[in-house]
Amino acid sequence: MTQTPPILAIADFISDPVDPADFPKHTIRYWNTRWADEVGLGDLDTADQATHFGRFAPLPQNLQQPLALRYHGHQFGTYNPQLGDGRGFLFAQVRDTGSRLLDLGTKGSGQTPWSRQGDGRLTLSGGVREILAANYLEALGVNTSKPFALIETGEQLARNDEPSPTRSAVLTRLSHSHIRFGSFQRLAYLEQPDDLARLVDYVVTNFHPLAKDEDVSRKTVNMLSAIASATGHMIGQWMTAGFVHGVMNTDNFNITGETFDFGPWRFLPISDPNFTAAYFDQQGLYRFGRQPLQGGWALQQLASALLPLAGAEDLATGLKPYERAYQESFISHTHAMLGIAPFGDPETDTEFLQAFYAWMTETGASWPQTFFDWFGGHESTSRADASPQAALYKEDRFSPVRDALVARSPVRPERLQHAYFQAPAPVSLVIDEVEAVWAPIAESDDWSALHAKLDHIEQARLAYDWH
Repeated sequence: MTQTPPILAIADFISDPVDPADFPKHTIRYWNTRWADEVGLGDLDTADQATHFGRFAPLPQNLQQPLALRYHGHQFGTYNPQLGDGRGFLFAQVRDTGSRLLDLGTKGSGQTPWSRQGDGRLTLSGGVREILAANYLEALGVNTSKPFALIETGEQLARNDEPSPTRSAVLTRLSHSHIRFGSFQRLAYLEQPDDLARLVDYVVTNFHPLAKDEDVSRKTVNMLSAIASATGHMIGQWMTAGFVHGVMNTDNFNITGETFDFGPWRFLPISDPNFTAAYFDQQGLYRFGRQPLQGGWALQQLASALLPLAGAEDLATGLKPYERAYQESFISHTHAMLGIAPFGDPETDTEFLQAFYAWMTETGASWPQTFFDWFGGHESTSRADASPQAALYKEDRFSPVRDALVARSPVRPERLQHAYFQAPAPVSLVIDEVEAVWAPIAESDDWSALHAKLDHIEQARLAYDWH
């Protein structure tokens, strides 16, 4: 096991050293072998996995004590200065095979100074849900944190929103950065401009090096532009994947544009702009169709937090890449999910997207099935004609969409030879399927449905072959 020493030069002003909880059991339920190999941890045996990701003994040449990060945030539009890592911490920093700095952060690892009245724990079902969602997003080419390890901890938890007592677990996730928008908001709120500048330096040096500038104001604006672009790119991918995050609070955005802090997420069964994932989001603030607007709003709050370092007009300029990045991502990823090349004319591509998504909304066509059926454009007409929803494709109102699909050049059509595309239906992850995976675990400790679903998701990832 080889590790590059971490570059954590910010610990003293945005985090608190904490101790992990002492769990009665450490049963390994999930281990991400592929990503463990990628970050140099592939040689850990099961005992080592439990030691480092259940008991959180430090990795060699790494952080000697976990760090709970401090942050604030807007929660459903209301500013909350009483936040922070309440049931998680930054455990370690590692580098992948491309020397990219990555964070290993936890969920359910015990109480911290920011736990308030919480127990600092995670339900096993919550861990399983995140493993499913993150793996599925990765398979669909969406920028996301990666589930790294899930260890059942042997405690019984009381929860109000699911049958209690329920089983407990601790999850470790791998992400490009653990730094949230809310970390900047906290330093601005506390009027600590020097520390705010230190945080900007850290983020630019380690995550957005192209933003470097000797002038603090220009560097800050450049960093904001990079974050805005990354965020727009991510949300464009969400909208193509039919993903509803559910809780787009500013403390749930990170500075590298990765999906993380999975809560009451959903994937759309059919196109519905008003679909809301969280039962407690009664106003639909974070509904599916509003996600692009909410991403822009979160970035505006980040820009406001940076006012001690740069002028308002310059920061407004720094926000401009968001909309363009979102639009470009939405167009490019829709075409990528369909396995076809864009026409290259923005107006024509936009017209196609409007017609395609309008048809899906009007007809109630299955979101995952439609993308699956037409992957490869004209190379897939016979597959689409054999689809469970082939009748929809024969209706007159689909004709303009069909014409546009078959007119496009397929991108790497050899991918259609993969066994995944030989099946009649794709892998999907609507809520009924998630519950069907969890039910046998809860009832009889039967994990076979989870393993089967993850195997199917992996087949999709290999078939799409994004890289």
